[in-house]
Amino acid sequence: MDYQNWGPRGISAPARTELPEVPVERGMVLEEVQSGWVGAVTRVEKSGGMHVVALEDRRGKSRSFRLGFGFLLEGQPIRLMPPAPRPAAAGPAAGRTASGSVRVAGQRAQVAKASRIWVEGKHDAELVEKVWGDDLRVEGIVVEPLHGIDDLAAAVADFRPGPGRRLGVLVDHLVPDSKESRIAEAVMASPGAAGNVLIVGHPYVDVWQAIRPAVLGIDKWPAVPHGQDWKTGILKAFGWPHATKEDIGLGWQKLLGAVRTYADLEASLLGRVEEVIDFLTVP
Repeated sequence: MDYQNWGPRGISAPARTELPEVPVERGMVLEEVQSGWVGAVTRVEKSGGMHVVALEDRRGKSRSFRLGFGFLLEGQPIRLMPPAPRPAAAGPAAGRTASGSVRVAGQRAQVAKASRIWVEGKHDAELVEKVWGDDLRVEGIVVEPLHGIDDLAAAVADFRPGPGRRLGVLVDHLVPDSKESRIAEAVMASPGAAGNVLIVGHPYVDVWQAIRPAVLGIDKWPAVPHGQDWKTGILKAFGWPHATKEDIGLGWQKLLGAVRTYADLEASLLGRVEEVIDFLTVP
């Protein structure tokens, strides 16, 4: 025994242990030490000036906790930090619009032409405006939401399409034998439609799906159970608020905010929008 080490020791200031600081991530499984609650991270939000994390346990129940100390990750204590900032998404290249077109310097928006692009809803219109808005202003083409296409035949008749007054319609879920395809066929058979109306569509249930999953940091869009509202199901799968129309709108704004250029969208939408623009602008 080493008697030389006997004597008074400084025990009033033990060595401080620095806990690892770990940015919170969706899907991370944590234990909150004080309550013993164990769950996966479903969302992180700022409330009352502080970050709060929601943990959902294996029974589907959720509780919220303030970020900071008091969490275990894989059994090890950590200091839970706010999400790491995402790298800024690449915007359009210099001299290019979000659609990839050459930007026209000093060009003022033209007075709106009689021709129109119709889309099914507000979200479709906002997505088209974000990517193709610069091009459409140069061409003088306005995008208008229809709020559904059940009454498309009557709306087209009221529009009275003709030479110099063309109409391009972008439809969701335009696939063979669907309700949408039957409506489109009936419209195109109506007087004045041939050569003056173009109806195109993408295969997605909703235009949200035209955003490439990788842009949102996911492998693929979540599957929504049959009979459940699709947008509500998507937001629920993301762990985002989904109970009200306001929740749906805020969720869409998050998704739209991830879109910077045409490269963030699926080719099946890109081709259809470009087809409509060419139809309305090429003599």
